[in-house]
Amino acid sequence: MTVRSGRIKRARRLATRRFRAETGEFLAEGPQAVREALAAPDVVLEVFATAAAQERHPLLHQAADAASVTWTVVDDEVLAEVADATTPQGIVAVCRTVVRGLEAVPDEARLVVVCHDMRDPGNAGAVIRCADAAGADAVVLSADSVDPTNPKAVRAGAGSLFHLPVVVHRDHGEVLDALRARGLQVLATDGDADVDLFDADREGSGLDLAAPTAWVMGNEAQGLPAEVRDAADLAVAVPILGRAESLNLATAAAVCLYASARAQGDR
Repeated sequence: MTVRSGRIKRARRLATRRFRAETGEFLAEGPQAVREALAAPDVVLEVFATAAAQERHPLLHQAADAASVTWTVVDDEVLAEVADATTPQGIVAVCRTVVRGLEAVPDEARLVVVCHDMRDPGNAGAVIRCADAAGADAVVLSADSVDPTNPKAVRAGAGSLFHLPVVVHRDHGEVLDALRARGLQVLATDGDADVDLFDADREGSGLDLAAPTAWVMGNEAQGLPAEVRDAADLAVAVPILGRAESLNLATAAAVCLYASARAQGDR
């Protein structure tokens, strides 16, 4: 198989959002992402791997065989044509999309993170990974957020994209309505809020981290617009105790999610 093969050209086109939307497919790159994709039922359509990667990861080859997934050995040049990473790890899977609509948020959800207008794919993948680690029930991307199946987002998620519902729904108001209908309070993160995470233990603060919660995170540069912040039940700041100007968005999401997970206790 060469770089001019139709299958290779088609796989390479999945680097573009438009083609991913047209086909309902995306790429999972690297052994960790491919391992988690193969563990999800009926997700992987095909795997391309170098001979060296096949030798390093025989269990992945076995998992593909067990799932009747086509496994094609290619040379480094061909793999590099498909891979998005600057330094490919030798294995790429073509997958069916796992992105869902709002109906995928469980009715009994107790912890959800909403990314409003998030633009950086690395941040999107990191937030999905943090949500997975904290035991969240779903991640929702609203407004003009980045595609969570962007190759960089998939790599940053380290396989977590395949572990919990990841929802894309443009209308932020409909997102909040759907989450409130499931009994979740909506907390907006805002560095200028009068209430911060440490106020959860203060009587009368109005901050109950033990309640089912949807955390709303804003754009990396502008944060949350006033109308989105005002639509929340409460705006909450992550306290900055040192001299840093702010926290990275994914780091702030991790702090908030773990604060809720700890308060909810029985997750």
